Amino acid sequence: MSLDPKDLVFEDSRYPSQDASKEQVRDQISSQHLQVKKSWENPGVWIWGDNNGKVAAPDAKEGIIRNPRWLKMFDGQILRDMKLTRTFGAAIDERGDLLQWGVDYDPTALNPIPTLKGKNLVSLAVSHDRILALSNTGQVYSLSVSADEQSLGPKPTETSWYFFSSKSPISYRTIAPPSLGYTERVTSISSGLEHALMLTSSGRVFSFAACNDEYPSRGQLGIPGLTWFTRPSGRYDSPHELSSLHGFRISQIATGDYHSVALDKQGRVFAWGDNQKGQLGTGETSKESTFFDAPSLLPITKLYTGTAQRPHVDRIFAGGNTTFLSIDATRVATPADEEDHAARRMIGRVTSDVWAAGHGIWGQLGNGRWTHVQSLPTKIAPLSGLFEYDEGKRRAVSIKLRDLTVGANHAAATLSNITYLSANERSSENDTNWGSDVLFFGNNEFYQLGTGRRNNVTSPTYIQPLDRGAEVAEGKRPKGELHRFHATPWSSVRLEGRRVDFEQRVVCGRGVTAVYSGC
Repeated sequence: MSLDPKDLVFEDSRYPSQDASKEQVRDQISSQHLQVKKSWENPGVWIWGDNNGKVAAPDAKEGIIRNPRWLKMFDGQILRDMKLTRTFGAAIDERGDLLQWGVDYDPTALNPIPTLKGKNLVSLAVSHDRILALSNTGQVYSLSVSADEQSLGPKPTETSWYFFSSKSPISYRTIAPPSLGYTERVTSISSGLEHALMLTSSGRVFSFAACNDEYPSRGQLGIPGLTWFTRPSGRYDSPHELSSLHGFRISQIATGDYHSVALDKQGRVFAWGDNQKGQLGTGETSKESTFFDAPSLLPITKLYTGTAQRPHVDRIFAGGNTTFLSIDATRVATPADEEDHAARRMIGRVTSDVWAAGHGIWGQLGNGRWTHVQSLPTKIAPLSGLFEYDEGKRRAVSIKLRDLTVGANHAAATLSNITYLSANERSSENDTNWGSDVLFFGNNEFYQLGTGRRNNVTSPTYIQPLDRGAEVAEGKRPKGELHRFHATPWSSVRLEGRRVDFEQRVVCGRGVTAVYSGC
């Protein structure tokens, strides 16, 4: 069958017009360049997922935000940290003040409300009903999520810098580890639904109850025999040092809903708490004993048996009923290498891998399978063994995991691929900026993966650029054309007459996801 020439429709030229400026040309030939530029021009928050708790879009009637939406109440704002659940959100603004919103805070609040102010906060952790905030001096604050409880609860006396004392406008309490050294301070906090961990500058770990409604009962505190009935006298949320970790200088902590993980300077990983889904990664599960109430050493070397690689755990992550490990595996010499020249050249090569353990029935392990229980960590192939050519070093370099944010049942991985932010007025119109790759996987019941579809995803996948309107209007790209979201790495940008350093960060919460400009 032949077509009549008059029935043929030719696509308009995609090449920028001759009168287009250099920057317009860059926007049209590179989606990544346009994304970087837009993130610099207007920092803020993109958010999507469950909105029944008025977290994703407080002024919207939809119960679900299906595609990334600009959160107007954070327009132009740079944040230090952000945590999200289905029923409340919490963030630290650029000044270090705590902001709250969502139905569990105040059902009538349509904008973030400053609550804990003047503490110079730097990071957050959230439990089922409390917010934990760490200040730049190492002070840990604990306050109820609810505005009513903040208003009606006991308010501590505060002393200002000019020595006047007054009652705090809201109720909160401080969590102070006992017997800290003279220069020792808390450097990191992490929280599950009922418990929390604190890490100090000396590598010590403390745990405490972090929920008003329930006392931790699944071993997640890491203190053998500690229950509501056996707890020491005093406040129920008094911190306890994990004496079993003495001698191990801990460098990182992470928590899931009911379990805890710690990494020491030597790359050893310890886990404790609930293990019903194998989330501790020990390779063991038992119907008779569903939790470990003391830290247990993970068998990391077992993962690389027979590979001629020596593993070293670089980072740990946890959330929900899952645990993730970022491992640098170094190729070591073997007797077989003596007769294999190509194999000898690989000695010393470092490969970065990502492993996952726990519950994967919604695909949140990222290993391409639907798994009820994964007690021994499984490798996430799309995030492992990645290399790219570095023109500056003139060799292939490993692509590591820059960050992994874990929600209740979904996750997002940001890679440390080579980025470029040096395009300027003097360089060619073909010189474009680009950022970091971000991949999403897991549960998608509330469209929290950002794919625009509701199916769960078992293998890490890319999503479309967040500002799809700009892709059409400024990038001159058809609506159906596929590109992928890139997160802008650390940049020094002039904003409203001042120089500001910030990056785009992804945060996965409980059924909701956001990308915010973080400093």
